[in-house]
Amino acid sequence: MFNALIRKLILIFTIGVFFNLDNNYLIAATLEEIKQRGKLIVAVKNNLRPLGFLNQENQLQGLEIDLARQLAKDILGDPQALILQPVSNQERLQTVIEGKVDLAIARVTINASRARLVNFSPYYYLDGTGIITNHPQIRALDQLSQSKMAILNRSSTIAVIRAELPQAQLIGVNSYQEALTLLEAEQVDAFAADNSILAGWVQQYPQYYQLPVRLSGEGLGVVMPKGLQYASLRSRVNQAIGRWKASGWLAKRLQYWGLP
Repeated sequence: MFNALIRKLILIFTIGVFFNLDNNYLIAATLEEIKQRGKLIVAVKNNLRPLGFLNQENQLQGLEIDLARQLAKDILGDPQALILQPVSNQERLQTVIEGKVDLAIARVTINASRARLVNFSPYYYLDGTGIITNHPQIRALDQLSQSKMAILNRSSTIAVIRAELPQAQLIGVNSYQEALTLLEAEQVDAFAADNSILAGWVQQYPQYYQLPVRLSGEGLGVVMPKGLQYASLRSRVNQAIGRWKASGWLAKRLQYWGLP
C-alpha cells in the first residue's frame, strides 16, 4: 500500500511538471520572480491608436506601450527588459488570471465586476464619452443640441448623450466604419464614443475635430493578479503610477499622444 501511494504521488508530481512546462506562465510571477527572470511580460493592444498600435515599421507604440516600458525600467532598470504580448479584448483579463502575463495594460476600464477577478492600479487615464465631427461650424457641445448623432448600438454612451443632449437625434450604428460612412455622407453631424478611441480617429483622419469634452468618467487601469503573494508587485506598480502623476511625466505622455 505504501509503495502504491508513493507511485501515485510521483505520478501527480510528474503530471504537474509537464503541465507547467507546456504552459510557461500558468502561475503568475511574483515581483521577485520577475526580477530573477529579467523580463516583464505585459499584455497590450496592437490595433488601438493611440494607446497601443503598430507603426509603419511594424513596431508597437502608444501611451500604454510607454507605460509598460516605464514599468520595466522601474522594476528591472531597463525599459527594454520587456515582452509585449498583443491580446484581444476578450483575452485581456484572462491572460492575467491564468498567469500567461504579469500585467495587462490594454485599455481595461476599472469596474466592480472586473475587480472581483483581478486587481487594478489607480487609473492612468480618465477615459469617457467624447464627440467628433467633420462639420466646420461645430466646435462646442451646445451646437449639437438639435443634431443628428451616430452612436454605437447597445453602448453605455447612449445614456450619457441622452442625458447631455436630450433633443439630439441618435442614429444607431454597429461599427466605427458605419459611423464613418454616415459622417462622410453628411447623414449625421457627429459621432459619440470613448475619447481614447476618438483621439486615434482624429490622428488617422485629421479633417475631424474632437470636441474638448468628457461627458462621463471611466478610469483605465493596469490589470494585476490577485493574491497576497503579488502584493509587492501591485505596490510597485501603484507607487510608480503615483510618481508619474506627481512628476508630470504622465500628463506629458497623455499630451504627446493627443489624449484629451
